[in-house]
Amino acid sequence: MSKIIRIGGAGGFLGDSSVAAPQLLRGGNLDYMILDYLAEATMSSLGQLRAARPDQGYARDFTEWVWKDNLRELKAQGVRIVTNAGGLNPRACRARMEELAAAAGLSFRIAVIEGDDLAGQLPDLATRGLTEMFTDAPFPDPAKVFSANAYFGAGPIAAALAAGADMVITGRVVDSALTLGPLMHEFGWTEADHDRLSAGSLAGHVIECGAQATGGLFTDWEDVPDWAHIGYPVIECHANGDFIVTKPPGTGGLVSPAAVAEQILYEVGDPQGYALPDVICDFTEVRVEAAGEHRVLVTGAKGYPASGQYKVCVTWGDGHRFIGAMPVVGRDAARKAQRQAEALIERVGEMLRDRNLPPLRDQRVEILGAEASYGANATPQAQAVREVVARIGAEHDGAAALGLMMREFASPTTSMSVGTTGWFGGAPTITPVARVFSILLPREGFPATVSIGDQTLTVTPTAGGGYDPAKVIAPPRPADPEPEADMVTVPLVDLAWARSGDKGDAFNIGVIARDPAYLPWIRAGLSETRMRTWFAHEFEGAVNPKVVRYELPGMTALNLHFIQALGGGQFSSLRLDPLAKGKAQQLLDIGIDVPRALAPRL
Repeated sequence: MSKIIRIGGAGGFLGDSSVAAPQLLRGGNLDYMILDYLAEATMSSLGQLRAARPDQGYARDFTEWVWKDNLRELKAQGVRIVTNAGGLNPRACRARMEELAAAAGLSFRIAVIEGDDLAGQLPDLATRGLTEMFTDAPFPDPAKVFSANAYFGAGPIAAALAAGADMVITGRVVDSALTLGPLMHEFGWTEADHDRLSAGSLAGHVIECGAQATGGLFTDWEDVPDWAHIGYPVIECHANGDFIVTKPPGTGGLVSPAAVAEQILYEVGDPQGYALPDVICDFTEVRVEAAGEHRVLVTGAKGYPASGQYKVCVTWGDGHRFIGAMPVVGRDAARKAQRQAEALIERVGEMLRDRNLPPLRDQRVEILGAEASYGANATPQAQAVREVVARIGAEHDGAAALGLMMREFASPTTSMSVGTTGWFGGAPTITPVARVFSILLPREGFPATVSIGDQTLTVTPTAGGGYDPAKVIAPPRPADPEPEADMVTVPLVDLAWARSGDKGDAFNIGVIARDPAYLPWIRAGLSETRMRTWFAHEFEGAVNPKVVRYELPGMTALNLHFIQALGGGQFSSLRLDPLAKGKAQQLLDIGIDVPRALAPRL
């Protein structure tokens, strides 16, 4: 029989459930377990933590929950872990792992991968005239930087495993490299195996967010059983790059072609130019097919030579922010809450002026419960609800100025709107505004070091390059169908599944047709122009807003990319949904015209 490597995805973010690792060890029959902890926002938080405590800066969720609680079973089964839990301090992470293992009377060969942390190079980078790759903003003041890291690929992970590591602890790598590294090691793939590298990266992309591949966040959520015991993903990988997605037997959740397809499109921009350090991926001809109960076969990924560059992400502090939430109940709750929030902002503005302080540089009021995030698509009925929460956000260069907002925030409970119930979850806090500065730099300038036992290896990437987007043939864009005599309008959710996600100040919505016959009508109804109108409120403040639509014929799907649409994104946005988790849900309400003969559920 051909060799099969089984890899489980036990964590998709810092804060994911602690039940995943023991569940996968009980029923996953694994060769490897990966755990992904690092987003740009996480790097910012870890940078601030390390500045306060130099012995920290790694994911303690991993050491204190996953590692500590599952040491003996990991040893007994011989399952190898690959994780980016090292964050900004991989050596401290390993030291804690070794301390816990020794207390249990166990030992492991733990490799640490370093070289991605560029904090020591900030003075040099700041003098190069580098500008942000999406906004052309100048390089931030090095004194305000929280973290600066190159996104490594899978090569150093494969080298660590080849050196005999039981466990591999990395700093910043692309999420999918946690899976691609073991596959390169096990199957002997090289940087010339573009299609296989793309397939292995896709396998990693599917499981890097944990249960999102097994029914989590699925459009048809009512079809997903037993959320409390949802199964975490296991992939069975073959040497040719094909893989099957499944989950441990007896667990909840759902592994179906649609659920896997949603995850494939999650947080993807151009699906034919998905750029990673090891390969440029082309997912346009990827196919997902049922291969048994809770088993989905994924094939068809293609790849092109890597660009020869590493993405470098710098997170930095740009002033401070305040976010507070105050419930209001009763008649006209939405209008009362809006007026109260505006009055509070007006009062604080006057207090700042009286103290000769600059005004708030940004503020935002969102009335939760009244469909504030829907913009012009909000329903009139939402304005008539009788329970809302006024969410007030503000930014200022100085934390002390926002202290006035914190001081005044509770005062409306006795002086403004009737039905104001006070805050919940404790008083609001003031936090730094964390922004992201991204650049591309030649990868050969950033070697990785692999430390294992008393051995240190240097992995120097080649210059790479060779990718020419002009030679990539995009799938044809079919003409829209001609309307028929008997047309009806149905909500998109009747015709498609959809998943949305963020990338910086942009978000995407992948839309997968429930039936291939629906796709032409979906395409006609989701034009770039109509999408600009439907999500017009999301482009507020954008200098160069844009919507780009891509074809994925292999999955009978479209991918919609909304650029400069999140108010800065992540920790630099005052919006309710800066990670774009709800955008697909909002789009699924849009009406699509279809022939009556095709319309479902009538």
